[in-house]
Amino acid sequence: MTKSQPDALRFVEGGTAFLELAGLDRHDPSSNALRHDAATIESASRERLDVIVIGGGQAGLSVGYYLKQQGLRFVILDAGERVGDAWRTRWDSLRLFSPAWLDGLDGLPFPGPRHAFPTKDQMADYLEGYAARFVLPVLTKTRVEKLSKRGERYVANTNKGEIEADQVVIAMANFQGIQVPAFAWELRPEIVQLHSSQYKNPGQLRGGDVLVVGRGNSGAEIAAELARTHRVWLAGRDVGQVSHRPDGFWGRLVLMRLLMRVVFHRLLTIRTPLGRKARPQLMAKATPLIRTRRNDLARAGVQFAPRIAALRDGLPVTEDGRALEVQNIVWCTGYAAGSSFVDLPIFDQDGEPQHEGGVVASSPGLYFVGLHFLFSMSSAMVHGVGRDARRIATHIAERSRRSQGVATP
Repeated sequence: MTKSQPDALRFVEGGTAFLELAGLDRHDPSSNALRHDAATIESASRERLDVIVIGGGQAGLSVGYYLKQQGLRFVILDAGERVGDAWRTRWDSLRLFSPAWLDGLDGLPFPGPRHAFPTKDQMADYLEGYAARFVLPVLTKTRVEKLSKRGERYVANTNKGEIEADQVVIAMANFQGIQVPAFAWELRPEIVQLHSSQYKNPGQLRGGDVLVVGRGNSGAEIAAELARTHRVWLAGRDVGQVSHRPDGFWGRLVLMRLLMRVVFHRLLTIRTPLGRKARPQLMAKATPLIRTRRNDLARAGVQFAPRIAALRDGLPVTEDGRALEVQNIVWCTGYAAGSSFVDLPIFDQDGEPQHEGGVVASSPGLYFVGLHFLFSMSSAMVHGVGRDARRIATHIAERSRRSQGVATP
């Protein structure tokens, strides 16, 4: 037997753009996605929930899609004002590094030209449309402040109240809290400092030189944009670059299919010897440059510098001893996992959650989806998260049925 999704946990409309993307009619009163009986913590807490999903981005929505197919009672908690806000709040000119044909979640292809690279706002609207299309029970503006256990059930304490469930999926990527060097706070106070998550456009910066720290894809794209209005230094270790441009003929024909769908999705997994060998290195380094390459940066006038290792007289100093007298710094130095709200003994000595492909053996009923190399190199990518979501949702459903004494089909 399966359980129907409770009426109290319906998704509420948010705007025209995503309704169009979802193929829904704002004026059709029969559309469940347009109902105004918003899910609330109070209504959710009255239900005997099977699952809480923490995070309403592509990972959380993918999990919700498959949990709904399994007939489970669940709610998705997201801290953003709207579904997709994790994308909306990135820098203004950001486009995805993968073409549209790789940017759709299971059940709903991304609309538009296959080989176009969607903007961050188009991706945000698509996610909002996805939640509406499949009537997923998302509670926005709901931040989980603590996750613990009470007896055999999990308890999520949020800014809006408490909610319990038998099982929990933490569907959040590794990109939650910012990471900058400790000495950043000792730099000259007149230097404008932004993390890449705070950067929007060149108008935020002062006149004068800019140092972009971190030579991954975000650093390269931001440096190229800033080079139109400032003199720019790009510091850090060279991360390499893919062999062909993703928007060129060979990139479209070979690179995107071979790299994304074969190498990242099938060869580099925790179930292959190659994947297990490569995983520690891949977890510790940035992805090679995909769209903005070294020659593009050089032609734009970007100057390369070694890694920033220290400071002197309030200025950043490279590892070869040069002090860079800059007026602005954009730190593209990565993120912290942001899992400090989890009050459960599941972390190793480095603070990383211990799991096997997203299943936390030490805390039955707890799962992760969306982490970098959770199962494969594609696990944190839009095109790869669905496979992990389906596998975890199946595991959840089987455990739920066993606990109720129902035979697994």
